[in-house]
Amino acid sequence: MKLKRRTTLRAAGVAMGLPMLECMTAAARRATADGVASDDSPTDIRRMVAICAPLGIHTPHLFPEQAGRDYKATPYLEPLQPLREKFSVISGLMHPDVDGGHSAEKSFLTGAAHPGQPSFQNTVSVDQFAAERIGYKTRFGSLTLSANGSSLSYTRSGVQIPAESRPSRLFAKLFLEGTEDEKLMQLRRIQDGQSIMDLVREQTRQVGRASGRADNQTLDQYFTSVRELEQRLVQAAEWSQRPKPQVDRKPPEDINDRADLSGRLSLMYDMIFLAIQTDSTRLITLQGPGGAELVDLKGVDDGWHNLSHHGRDPGKIEMLSIIEKEEMRIFGELLKKLNDVREGEHSLLDQTAILLGSNLGNASAHNNSNLPIIVAGGHYQHGQHLAFDPGSPPPLCNLMVNFLQHLGLEVDQFSSGTGTLTGLA
Repeated sequence: MKLKRRTTLRAAGVAMGLPMLECMTAAARRATADGVASDDSPTDIRRMVAICAPLGIHTPHLFPEQAGRDYKATPYLEPLQPLREKFSVISGLMHPDVDGGHSAEKSFLTGAAHPGQPSFQNTVSVDQFAAERIGYKTRFGSLTLSANGSSLSYTRSGVQIPAESRPSRLFAKLFLEGTEDEKLMQLRRIQDGQSIMDLVREQTRQVGRASGRADNQTLDQYFTSVRELEQRLVQAAEWSQRPKPQVDRKPPEDINDRADLSGRLSLMYDMIFLAIQTDSTRLITLQGPGGAELVDLKGVDDGWHNLSHHGRDPGKIEMLSIIEKEEMRIFGELLKKLNDVREGEHSLLDQTAILLGSNLGNASAHNNSNLPIIVAGGHYQHGQHLAFDPGSPPPLCNLMVNFLQHLGLEVDQFSSGTGTLTGLA
């Protein structure tokens, strides 16, 4: 069997591309051993939520002057003080070599370098890295959500995953049963996916005979991952036969008015809470709101994006602060709801590691250093301002290693992260 770079295995209308092999090119790729999820008990279910504020967070109103536990609450941290011992604010962090202003939001959960360059190729986001290992445990391996149409989640090949931005459609996906025909169609799609390896099995053997020892090792790893995918498809087939959870809530109505920041963000957080409470997924990302719209809040009479480029104008900063403090208030409501629900010996908040931050450290200057970061939940040592030297900080991806370990994954690195972030565990 002659192997070319774009060789695919084809049968009965399906096609499966091969990984890079030595017999295709001299540059072989070595696979690295990834962590696997540990078994979890029904009362120790770990989750992760990551939220990005695309227009930044004005850090002088977020970061306290003092480091440590005895910090004085800043205006943005005041709405969160009832849960002071359940969150930490972190200053000084950044992604090494991640620049490009707004373009850096592509790398917020991946850490991939130079996202503003034309040749940029993204890498897997931390939620999808985890979903590959534990996503089969829930009906939905992950939820990719957005309040502005963009997405934070990327596949292993760096492809952006489309985000769901309509709460009504998300609610239906989570809780409304489809018709029998719709269920049957979904099951058929799953079964089609399970059959791919059977359809190409003979061609797989032919590829193996035409390959050397190193290539056969690569193929073995590749087809092992495909078989693992099939196992997850089997899990999906089982989920499709189970009834969806019932919630005591009517389907929401979408808020199309972008000026209604409070209503739109609260509604999306409600959906996140319900998804966590019903264990419909354990991995959620949300690209938060933020655009040129004039937000409907008292005292704000300029567009949000224009205000983020305040140029240190006191009037613009005052209006921007009204918007961002409202964001913090609504975020605080989500934390409270999660903290009020018990799951075994812990609260849902304890079991959920939550990241709220931005790819912009100084939105007015399109700066991508000293990023605004809040971490809540996750059984960490909270109640502190964890301050790192902005001149020589650890990479933000170290925090993502913390999150992956919280989920039960045996990993000690992710992207630019080479260990956990000190001061949290």
